[in-house]
Amino acid sequence: MTSAQQVSAATTAVASVQQNKQATGQVSDSQGPLIGATVMEKGTNNGTVTDFDGRFSLSVKPGATLVISYVGYVPQEIKAGSNMAVTLKEDGHVVNEVVVIGYGTQRREAVTGSVANIGGEKLNQIAATNAAQALQGRVAGVLMTQTSTKPGQEMQIRIRGQRSLSASNDPLIVLDGIPFMGQLSDINPADIKSMDILKDASATAIYGSRGANGVIIITTAKGAQGTPAKVSYNGYVSFKKIFKKYPMMDGPTYSKFRQYVGKYQNSLDESDSNNTDWQDLYYKTGISHNHDVSVAGGTNGGSYSFGAGYYHDESVVPTEGYDRLNVRGNFDQKVGKYFRFGLTTNNSYRKTQGVNDMHAVLTMSPLASPYDADGNIKRYIAMPADDKAVVTRETVERDKNVWLSENKGIGSYNTLFAEVKCPWVEGLSYRVNVGLNFRSSKGGGFTGTGVNNKDPKAVNGGWISEDQMRNWAVENILTYDRTFAEKHNLNVVAMYSAEQTTYESTGANAQDIPADYFQYYALDKAVGQANLTGYNYWQSGLISWMGRVMYSYDNKYMISAALRSDASSRLAKGHQWHTYPAVSAGWNIAREQFMENLSWIDNLKLRVGYGETSNQSINPYSTLGGLAVRNYNFGTTYKAGYYVNSLPNPDLGWEFSKTWNFGLDFSFFNGRLSGSFEYYTQKTNDILLDVSLPSTSGVSSFTGNIGKTENKGWEFTLNGIIIDNKNGWSWDAGINLYANRNKLVALESGRDADEANRWFVGHPIDVIYDYEYVGLWQRDDPYLDILEPGGNVGMIKVKYRGDASKGDFKEDGVTPSRQIGPEDRQIISMEPKLMGGFNTTVGYKGFDLNVIGAFQVGGKLISALHSSSGYLNQLTSRVNNMNVDYWTEENTGAKYPKPGGIQNGDNPKYGSTLGYFDAGYLKIRAITLGYNFDKLKAVKDLGISRLRLYATVQNPFVFFSPFNNESGLDPETNSWANQNTAVAVDGYTGKHKMPIVGYNTPSTRNFIFGLNVTF
Repeated sequence: MTSAQQVSAATTAVASVQQNKQATGQVSDSQGPLIGATVMEKGTNNGTVTDFDGRFSLSVKPGATLVISYVGYVPQEIKAGSNMAVTLKEDGHVVNEVVVIGYGTQRREAVTGSVANIGGEKLNQIAATNAAQALQGRVAGVLMTQTSTKPGQEMQIRIRGQRSLSASNDPLIVLDGIPFMGQLSDINPADIKSMDILKDASATAIYGSRGANGVIIITTAKGAQGTPAKVSYNGYVSFKKIFKKYPMMDGPTYSKFRQYVGKYQNSLDESDSNNTDWQDLYYKTGISHNHDVSVAGGTNGGSYSFGAGYYHDESVVPTEGYDRLNVRGNFDQKVGKYFRFGLTTNNSYRKTQGVNDMHAVLTMSPLASPYDADGNIKRYIAMPADDKAVVTRETVERDKNVWLSENKGIGSYNTLFAEVKCPWVEGLSYRVNVGLNFRSSKGGGFTGTGVNNKDPKAVNGGWISEDQMRNWAVENILTYDRTFAEKHNLNVVAMYSAEQTTYESTGANAQDIPADYFQYYALDKAVGQANLTGYNYWQSGLISWMGRVMYSYDNKYMISAALRSDASSRLAKGHQWHTYPAVSAGWNIAREQFMENLSWIDNLKLRVGYGETSNQSINPYSTLGGLAVRNYNFGTTYKAGYYVNSLPNPDLGWEFSKTWNFGLDFSFFNGRLSGSFEYYTQKTNDILLDVSLPSTSGVSSFTGNIGKTENKGWEFTLNGIIIDNKNGWSWDAGINLYANRNKLVALESGRDADEANRWFVGHPIDVIYDYEYVGLWQRDDPYLDILEPGGNVGMIKVKYRGDASKGDFKEDGVTPSRQIGPEDRQIISMEPKLMGGFNTTVGYKGFDLNVIGAFQVGGKLISALHSSSGYLNQLTSRVNNMNVDYWTEENTGAKYPKPGGIQNGDNPKYGSTLGYFDAGYLKIRAITLGYNFDKLKAVKDLGISRLRLYATVQNPFVFFSPFNNESGLDPETNSWANQNTAVAVDGYTGKHKMPIVGYNTPSTRNFIFGLNVTF
């Protein structure tokens, strides 16, 4: 080419560029911005997709027409312009077809990893304190376990099972693009537009070590550019009743029981003529109400939304409650052609309060009256071997200012961003996210003079605790996103980030405070014993870089590859960096030419992914070892000394997992039937574990990379539109099924077992290690004296394992050679065979009826109510007892042992075995009936775009539950293993995070009446 030709070509190119213009705008639906909508210049292959905020920018020819489309919506053609505001209408079929995948979005059709999505509208079908409660049973492979029924409590979340022994198994929460340092209860569920759950390593690896246990991405509601302000109010009021009282003995039953035992006689405060139901005197009707107000809209080139919410929850237990106040805001604004800025802020104030002494209520004798001869309530009740304070609704409310426990906290989670688009390279942009997070809480408790003490002058006491967490994070993200020739889509992301977290906590307690009205606010004035219970401080940091490439051709062939490297300050020098890859691919068979005649198949996609993730969620400074304080007397002087309680480990490194995921997605009949099937395997190596050392070492433990675990499982999801607006009727339904199997593959030094921690190679991480209940000993059983020397007829009979050295395993016709001992303990799996959930909605014109449920097949439930640890089933008549079917000479077929028989401490021998139940159940979580007034002319004339009234009953029914069949109680857990029990259940500690059914705040059945309105 000559110089003249080159100049001419350049001049033509410049002229062409000058003739083009930049079309910009935002695509939304009725709920807010649409992520991943396709924007094409009509008649060309020139196009783009909308970003995280529904925005787009596309260079087009003058006078061009844009075709804007989104799966599940009616396409629109509109003349290209600047700062366009486009609102798409739903076509009545699948809508949630674009998912957030971490530092970007993808149409579901192109997703190659395991990602589940649930919209905010579905989440809010259940009125819940936090999003975890609303998510229960809605997503395959995601287990939400209730660990406390007290108001405002969190739930345990496990995505595809448990991986680690000592490190955290909690998933990462990402709020509007930034890792969230708070708790889910800090977020108002009404503010959530969608939740995306990343389950496999090919999807989570982009978040590095923080995503080792899965990722939950929460996107909050936003305004839409160029739209007028909309004001919305969502509110409800709820009335709560006890699901079922704890099944304690009533007066006549307890009197008969005590007479049979013959061990204790009625005290002066007891009489066989009394029949006091202490639970009736304690519970009240719980009332909750929730109110949310939001304003959302847009300006020329920008959008905004602001909201506030207040939630108040009163428990059925007097004085127990929870309050939360949320204030939320976000805005973003385009400046010129290339710059955008924005801010999202979520702030909350929370308060939990109330005392709970369920144990005192449940163990109180029904033969005692709370009132004296003059009708006044007593302070104390004398029982045969115990004196118990009278705890009723009246006494708790009376003493609420001198017997209290409360926690107050604030949280502020803020994200600022700035984005610039490269004017010379279409599709290239740079974005910086800055996250600034703060969370603090202050707890305090006080017991006034003589409260709950037989001595009315007993000294008072109080305690306080304070903690504070500060976190900052900076993410630098470079993105290139283009569609070429309409069929080739390329997305490239590069990121460098850094974050730091600082934590401080302290606490104190004191006795004999000068005046009860000081409560816990003046511990320094105490004249009795005062202690600083500890000061804790740590700081940790994480530096990361990441690169990811996603490519798809004609939505037929898709591949994604990522590489991430993290450096953690929690690990030892020389072992702080870890790099891991992730790759996944997809093939949409439905788009192949040989499938053309199968028009009923919309989508049939095969996926496969491999990825590695790592975990560094251990206590900071674990590499350094630790010192503990021991007090001692030195002569007449009281001294404190220091000793080594954990060894340093200069080689402490990353725990890492390797995961394979295989998936099949399908959609038939124009979206009427859709679903997916997944199978995965995950192997975790170099597990971070607190290793116990023998006492001869002089040190209790050290933290090391020791052990291996394995997870395998499958998930199946199916959704269908059964009736699609036929004569005003509609009906859709969905179900999800999943199963997970985890096992411990290796421990340190080749050991097969760690009995102290209940870890056994070849078995699940969490197991029951105890004797196995097989019945009760009956008369004329020839083996009673051999297996249980000194035992009695009617006592618990446990499984005999025999003597392996003699080949003497217990079988029919084989005589046992020894008595029952520790070697007869069994390893009993707690894993369910199958779990799942279902939902269905039937609509007729403005009416809709929605049912949500969950189920579990198999597994083991631990009931502290029935086992020896809870001290409610001692079978001695010392205190009130669970109303169980116990053995007598006339009732030899009973399940529970003879009262007053052979004991271990204060409980029946092998009493822990009485607390193990089949954990299966089918549960209806919520039934909602609603009516939408939107189409009524009178409503529209008032400027109301949405008006809905609804009524919901939560927790109405339980079926097929052995635990419920026996006790009538809710089979879902309500406590940790070390909560609400006199001792930890069967030796499980907080390390195991074992949920149980204990005597916590009882489960409730809730009746809710709500209103949704938008102007």
